[in-house]
Amino acid sequence: FVEHLFITSTHSDIVFFTNKGRGFRLKGYEIPEASRQARGIAIVNLLQLDTNEKIQATIPVTTFDDDHYLIMSTKKGIVKKTLLSEFSSQRPGLIAIKLDEDDELVGVRHTSGSEEIILVTRNGMAIRFHEEDVRPMGRAARGVKGITLDDDDFVVGMDTVTDDAQLLVVTELGYGKRTSLSEYRPQIRGGKGLKTLHITEKNGPVVGMKVVREDAELMIISVEGIMIRIRVDEISLLGRTT
Repeated sequence: FVEHLFITSTHSDIVFFTNKGRGFRLKGYEIPEASRQARGIAIVNLLQLDTNEKIQATIPVTTFDDDHYLIMSTKKGIVKKTLLSEFSSQRPGLIAIKLDEDDELVGVRHTSGSEEIILVTRNGMAIRFHEEDVRPMGRAARGVKGITLDDDDFVVGMDTVTDDAQLLVVTELGYGKRTSLSEYRPQIRGGKGLKTLHITEKNGPVVGMKVVREDAELMIISVEGIMIRIRVDEISLLGRTT
């Protein structure tokens, strides 16, 4: 089912990150163009993926420099920051992060080195912290704790914080809401975080999150490929614990 949607150009590089913590680099023009109704091409025809390995994040890159970073987060709440230039190699299957045996990569973001990060979990917890709390590490490093999780909880998404924006969360049964990011005070990396959603049988656990602005539009895609496009300002702006 569809998980990633972004805009890029044919001459940009696209770095694909897998759930097993590996990175693959392609040029935009190396991906065949297709019509809106077309099924597309299997990613295994473009990348050398292992069994049970799937794409977890895609980052369009114009220049691999030493002034920007990639911030990564894992299902078990580990975060890591690595210089963007370390992914300039054309060698396929670069190690992006060293994962524990029962962990997997869930998110990657392109940052300037001075941004704030927010993590959201399935049980409706969120933590906001400065990326300077995470020192730069090499590609093969494990990373550090970003959030402390309950035994039955795990991270569903990560994003960077922007001024005058809101945190949008979407649940398994199709409910969603926006909450002002000002309600999430910055904390020290590794804490429990704050409650961002009151979960009930009616709405279900959190499955997706994104930092949004009111003038943007949103596309939500179901597991059966049904897509809806709506204005962000049509989604209710509510408090954290609603």
